[in-house]
Amino acid sequence: MQLSQRITGINEGASDGWGLFYMAREMVAAGKPVVELTIGEHDIGTAPEVIRAMSAAAHEGQTGYATVAGEVDLRAAIADRVQARTGVPTGPENVVVTPGGQGALFSAITAVADPGDDVLMVEPHYTTYPGSIRATAARPRAVRARAEDAFQPRAEDLAAAAPGARALLVNSPNNPTGAVYSRETVEGIAQVCRDHDLWLISDEVYDTQIWAGQHLSPRALPGMAERTLVVGSMSKSHAMTGSRVGWVIGPEEAVAALADLSVPMTYGIPAYIQEAALFALDQGEPFEDEVAAPFLRRRETAVALLAQQSAVRALPPDGAMYIMLDVRQTGVSGEVFAERLLREELIAVMPGSSFGPAATDHIRVAMTVADDVFAESFGRMLRFAARLKREAA
Repeated sequence: MQLSQRITGINEGASDGWGLFYMAREMVAAGKPVVELTIGEHDIGTAPEVIRAMSAAAHEGQTGYATVAGEVDLRAAIADRVQARTGVPTGPENVVVTPGGQGALFSAITAVADPGDDVLMVEPHYTTYPGSIRATAARPRAVRARAEDAFQPRAEDLAAAAPGARALLVNSPNNPTGAVYSRETVEGIAQVCRDHDLWLISDEVYDTQIWAGQHLSPRALPGMAERTLVVGSMSKSHAMTGSRVGWVIGPEEAVAALADLSVPMTYGIPAYIQEAALFALDQGEPFEDEVAAPFLRRRETAVALLAQQSAVRALPPDGAMYIMLDVRQTGVSGEVFAERLLREELIAVMPGSSFGPAATDHIRVAMTVADDVFAESFGRMLRFAARLKREAA
């Protein structure tokens, strides 16, 4: 029996970019002391008080079916947070709760793209973007952002790719590059969407992790609220990665349609988890700042160590929990560098090719271990790069 072309075409028969991650996990399971700097998983874990709120809600009986689109009080809290952060009027009717940011991403693409439609995405891109687009039977089309532009996509490049496309997917603060899009960049993105009648999907799950510049949601610009779907999540802002609470913010009509999609897709998120998310949101910005603080410290550590060497190049990340390193001076590709680093130094990172061809000569380092472990591992990684550079010379 044959499987559907939609599901077999998600990765187009190629790697989904997670091979080295799986290799590292196998080594850990075999007892090897691998330092994992691969995925965006907080080392602090979900706060105990949030877990207690989740447990209390379950013990109080919130274990049955929940409102499919999200409980109204949670949707209202998300709306209030978004309105306070962006200045755009937002109510619960503009919010649908999804199983994590990934569920929000898939739902948003499904909402705006029909089978065969082209969806533009900026490259380097988060590793699931192409597969998420193909899973809806739409077609991903990459528009390259350049390192020399600090990975800010050029409006003229987006405009050149726009004819025939249905939607544009952007991500700021950006995973994997750490770029925070400038006002000029966001205004250029918005102008392309208005000029070419594109839906915009704006992935803003790292909006609490800003180290330089300011986060500007394109939904806040003139004429954009009616054509923008914003992807958000509790995962990064509140260290609730395993709880799988995300959302899509958009026009009321689109959100109503997304609620319809939730019925056959998930039938809602468990009520006790929604109650924990509501509790976490109620803790306000100080809680979010506390979750974000370790990544700023580690970013400063990385920048200081990078200034003392010449084997790799990097743009200091303006946001998010990652740093991209250009390893081409070592004489090997990002994929070879990452594999050798794992085998020889027991340090796991993601090869840049996981994020598209534009990042082939890079690796992505997640700043997701304790400060002292990160400093030691990052320094060891740079010494490894220096050794490879000498060997290449």
